[in-house]
Amino acid sequence: MAAKASNLLESETGKDSTYDRIAEVKAFDETKLGVKGLLESGVTKMPRMFYSTKVEDHTQTSPCDSKLRVPIIDLQDIDTNSSLRVEALDKIRSACKEWGFFQVVNHGIGVEVLDEMICGIRRFHEQDGEVRKRFYCRDLNKKVRYFSNGTLFKDPAANWRDTISFFLTPDPPMPEEIPAVCRDIVIEYSEKVRALGFTIFELFSEALGLHSSYLNELESADGQFLLCHYYPPCPEPELTMGASKHTDNSFLTILLQDQMGGLQVLHENKWIDVHPVHGSLVVNIGDFLQVNTCIIFEKFLAVFSTCVQTPNHFNQFSVIFSSIGVTPIFILYHLLTNDKFVSVYHRVLSRHTGPRISVASFFVNSTPQGSSKVVGPIKELLSEDNPPLYRDTTVKDVKAHYFEKGLDGNSSLHSFRL
Repeated sequence: MAAKASNLLESETGKDSTYDRIAEVKAFDETKLGVKGLLESGVTKMPRMFYSTKVEDHTQTSPCDSKLRVPIIDLQDIDTNSSLRVEALDKIRSACKEWGFFQVVNHGIGVEVLDEMICGIRRFHEQDGEVRKRFYCRDLNKKVRYFSNGTLFKDPAANWRDTISFFLTPDPPMPEEIPAVCRDIVIEYSEKVRALGFTIFELFSEALGLHSSYLNELESADGQFLLCHYYPPCPEPELTMGASKHTDNSFLTILLQDQMGGLQVLHENKWIDVHPVHGSLVVNIGDFLQVNTCIIFEKFLAVFSTCVQTPNHFNQFSVIFSSIGVTPIFILYHLLTNDKFVSVYHRVLSRHTGPRISVASFFVNSTPQGSSKVVGPIKELLSEDNPPLYRDTTVKDVKAHYFEKGLDGNSSLHSFRL
């Protein structure tokens, strides 16, 4: 498929050396009707601005009968049964280290709420174009906006999808700002998934050996916004992507997807399908959480420097760590194995069938206070044998770089590596 897209692009370039991609992109954006508008106009061939040479990106796709599966973790009764909680924590720790992705079931959000959220987003995208275009906007300060491709003018190729976004916390929109066709369910679903996000952060904290409230107390994670995607049927899916290869510019993402499929995660250098499970939600690690798992070492070093100078080292070590909410066994495990939660590449394939609908809930604080927080390697850990991998930066700078570079197939963190 990548070869076909590349050959077709070269062929088209040879026929018309005066092709102006910027003009095509601008004309598309000015319709304010998105990809859905192209189909409504009767398009049967892929516009050139969508051609992607990275449909396969030279990485093997796992066969359908592969035994590799994104882990599914059951959260049933984990608040009342300690053995089930320990089992879930073990699975989460393993999934975050090895996959960066997992699905959760029995998470506390009713199937009827999930189904209605999918239906509500579909209703918005399938209403009359003149109604949709009232919400079309590229102003990032708008709390509710409809658009196609967030970095349309930066990306090397546009993706075959449209989106409506909602910036919800810490400063939510007024109810009347949310489209009437999905207003009630967006409010209900966002509240429930936010509560689940707090629970997931608690589980992550415990999986790292911290007090359950540790990650929830980070100001940078105290924010939530939704990207509600609509992937229409694609006339030539071999030429474009639904979503290009990328990592998430967040601490945590919780994804609701319908039953169409198409989401893939890169694991062991193979693209693995994330098979839809009705009633489940997909959880994945964002770039910022990959960096911030290193924060626990800050407390480790301060305490360890005290412990090694006292008698009964291990007992002192345990007592002092307990006082700050850190479990020593997990800290030692994390230190000795260099264990980290990983933010991994994923993508969405285009398909002849559709639409595919998904709702991604991102947890990251984009307010001036939250985004100004400095992230980077812990200085006390650095030495000749352990040089820093990243330079100090802020959430704001990483997000600015993300929007500047567009979806080019590279993680936002790469440019901050030394």
